[in-house]
Amino acid sequence: MNFPLLKVIKNNIIVELDYMHPQEQEVVRALLNVVIVEGKTYPQKQSLSPAEFSSYWLSKDAFVVRTSGQDAKHKPKEILGAFYLKPNFPGRCCHICNAGFIVQPGLRGQGIGRFMGEAMLLIAANLGYEAVMFNLVFETNIPSITLWQSLGFEIIGRIPGAAKLGDEQVVDALMMYHALG
Repeated sequence: MNFPLLKVIKNNIIVELDYMHPQEQEVVRALLNVVIVEGKTYPQKQSLSPAEFSSYWLSKDAFVVRTSGQDAKHKPKEILGAFYLKPNFPGRCCHICNAGFIVQPGLRGQGIGRFMGEAMLLIAANLGYEAVMFNLVFETNIPSITLWQSLGFEIIGRIPGAAKLGDEQVVDALMMYHALG
């Protein structure tokens, strides 16, 4: 695949999807920590240190969506969203991958998640994965469930009471699956 992938999102901003660069790791870690502290979509309870982030997010392939190009004032490209892609299981089952996604809170609903999801499916197939599996999609995360189902994922299981959200609400988690190819 040729990177970066370009797209115009809903607010008419041109964005690019590319492998994460080392200098972007701290920005992505900070964004992930914002999402973790929100307490609605990720299983972690506390912000991740640089080492914890590296172990969790950077164990295989990591991607970002950033603004494309520089404006007239030479502002650096801004990270709008990010995702990782890695085997969901070891060894004989490593042909099934897992991915995790984050989008800047103020930019949700602009098509960044869909762009990442569509690209992830192409990238995963290109990297030789045969399927994508999400282990813990909280049942209250309706935007994600709707997105993944629209991209062909099916719900293959439910884990009762899997998550205690930031507000202590206990919710089920869904397992979602999409065969590639």
